Amino acid sequence: MLEELVPSQVVCVETTQDHPITLFPQEQAVVAGAVEKRRLEFGTARWCARSALRRLGLPPTPIVPQQRGEPSWPPAVVGSITHCLGFRAAAVAYRKDVLTVGIDAEPNEPLPGGVFEAISLPEERQEHRRLGAAGDVCWDRLLFSMKESVYKAWYPVAHRFLDFNAATVHIDPDHGTFTAKLHTSPARVGGLRIAGFTGRWVARDGLLVTAIAVLSPDAAPRDGADATGSRAAAGR
Repeated sequence: MLEELVPSQVVCVETTQDHPITLFPQEQAVVAGAVEKRRLEFGTARWCARSALRRLGLPPTPIVPQQRGEPSWPPAVVGSITHCLGFRAAAVAYRKDVLTVGIDAEPNEPLPGGVFEAISLPEERQEHRRLGAAGDVCWDRLLFSMKESVYKAWYPVAHRFLDFNAATVHIDPDHGTFTAKLHTSPARVGGLRIAGFTGRWVARDGLLVTAIAVLSPDAAPRDGADATGSRAAAGR
């Protein structure tokens, strides 16, 4: 699903099954006291990440959560990891091609009571009411996923926390896209001033998957990359 949502410069690996993997000592330390479910989830996400890095021609490397939970990647690489019940995935790209990437997957189920009100802004709640029963999509959970992707794309370039109410997300239900306007000072990276993002989403097989990828200004368009890469919201 993810490969449909990102430009061709981004390599995606996803799985619906847990895969055995030998963790690096640094990774083992992260889940040393975790329950089996968490260890399997963590390990399979690293299996996805290492598989994706291998497709970039890079060797295995420890991928350890940093201060805000963002994965550590090789210096030349940007990437993102997501996992939910029955789904694990990683997306990576060379930094020279893609400035940042953020992915998220969620079950296509309503959010627990009170969560939607906590993560949404008035404008987003109005849009939720307008979307109503359109299709078989849980729009509240989709909004949550989009904001997770926004944060995962934002933090590696801004190195600043972004709360749920610091971005207004607009969902396009007809084209499988979304936009996020940030209510904080822009980040500057690779010659771009990033004050928002555009992304894509899909609902399939009981899952909601969202993705953002901001192409480098110097990235050569390949296979329709301009159609899926976030250029418009990251102006020069």
